[in-house]
Amino acid sequence: MLTIHDLTLTHKKDLTTLIDHLSFSVGPGERIALIGEEGNGKSTLLRAVAGDTGIGDYIEMSGRITQTCRMGYLPQELPAALRGLSAYEYFSGNGCFFDLTPKELGALASRLRLPADIFYSEQSMGSFSGGERVKLQLAHLLMNDPELLLLDEPSNDLDISTIRWLEDFMLTCGLSILFVSHDETLLARTATGVLLIERLRRRQVPRAKLHRQTYEEFIKARADLFEHQEQVARKEREEHEKKMRKYEQIRQKVEHQQNVVSRQDPGTARLLKKKMHSVMSMGRRFERESENMTAMPESEEAIFAKLACDPLPPGKVVLDLHLDTLSAGGRTLARDIRLMVRAGEKLCITGHNGAGKSTLLRLIRDQLADRSDLNVFYMPQDPDDMLDMDKTPLYMLTITGEKEEQVRNAVALGSMKFTADEMNHPCRALSGGQKAKLMFLAMAMKRPNVLLLDEPTRNLSPLSGPVLRSLFGDYPGCIIAVSHDRRFIASVCTQEKRLTEKGLISTEFDVI
Repeated sequence: MLTIHDLTLTHKKDLTTLIDHLSFSVGPGERIALIGEEGNGKSTLLRAVAGDTGIGDYIEMSGRITQTCRMGYLPQELPAALRGLSAYEYFSGNGCFFDLTPKELGALASRLRLPADIFYSEQSMGSFSGGERVKLQLAHLLMNDPELLLLDEPSNDLDISTIRWLEDFMLTCGLSILFVSHDETLLARTATGVLLIERLRRRQVPRAKLHRQTYEEFIKARADLFEHQEQVARKEREEHEKKMRKYEQIRQKVEHQQNVVSRQDPGTARLLKKKMHSVMSMGRRFERESENMTAMPESEEAIFAKLACDPLPPGKVVLDLHLDTLSAGGRTLARDIRLMVRAGEKLCITGHNGAGKSTLLRLIRDQLADRSDLNVFYMPQDPDDMLDMDKTPLYMLTITGEKEEQVRNAVALGSMKFTADEMNHPCRALSGGQKAKLMFLAMAMKRPNVLLLDEPTRNLSPLSGPVLRSLFGDYPGCIIAVSHDRRFIASVCTQEKRLTEKGLISTEFDVI
């Protein structure tokens, strides 16, 4: 259905190669997940496959992409030009819309769990909830009867119930799917293959490989392979070191004998010279063997700064919130909100799209802003809200401007897998995941004892998930988070509260 042959994608500006001579194919019914660290080119690859000519502004492409089917592409964000359109105007732009009968439109709406009349709505596309926008865009694609879907982070703005719906849709729609996702649970439930995109050796060497196995099988096989390869490599190196020590002992012994042999004994000197020649040949043979030893396993690991803080006194009340109504844009979202959080607790607030979770978290931020007894760090859902897009990552971390501080910041960014070029690029040139990592670094440097996190795992690679969960799980401070990441909730949070119109309701961890 889709064949990629010898595809290479290179940044025009700094000549960084993202994809190098990649070849793979997608067959009927396959669901291939593209995963990898931030900035490795997953979305760019998906846009290239979709035939998006816009990437030509910054990407040089070579190779061949052959499709033998109808494709539908869902971008990571609804294009700005479409946000102001009403739903009816949006669908009117699709020539197939008017070819469908009311019965067919009703069946499509039912399939996507949308109101039957939503295609004729005058509501603007930008004002729908994240889940509704994804469903409307899927409806737009399905009207063209595609055989292959290209989905870029389809679960990014969805609540947990809608993600579960999306998983069921992907499993039952019968279409081939090539998709990017950071949601480990969605990957585990839907992917039949994994295309891992990496940049090794300080992000200078690109590597991409398709693994035709489920996500869980891929993770286990990768770990087993790395463990076995490392054991073999270490054993070979130990054996080589033994040989080299023995060789060095023999060489030194023969060299000593040559130094003390008498000039009156030329026969022995000739024998020793011949012996030294054999010894040196043995050394060269050992060196050649070392060149063919099993390589140590290479992988691009996500490294996060350690989160440390001055702990709060046990039992200290961090937040005691009483709110009669929670409103936004003149609309009442919830009533009678009561929330108490103490030191050491890690709370996750869940709820449907549009319930007001982010609004509530910002209100909590404002209430804690003047507390001198707390060191609070707020991380918004969109890092753009706190970053100056025209400034560089190095500048964003600068406080004093001293040279020593600049060096420390460069080392810290390097530990987060930023290259020297990326450290000095404007923040607008960074991927969403790189912006999130920059926020994590700023967080670690502040040493906060209270974290307010709005979808903290939203933009990060699924391979970063275990590291991130360990980071927050070991964090000694207090966390109040909004998240739909089911593994984050189950692994990190000590309690979950669901935001409803009637307030916050304590729930069980029935999210996996």
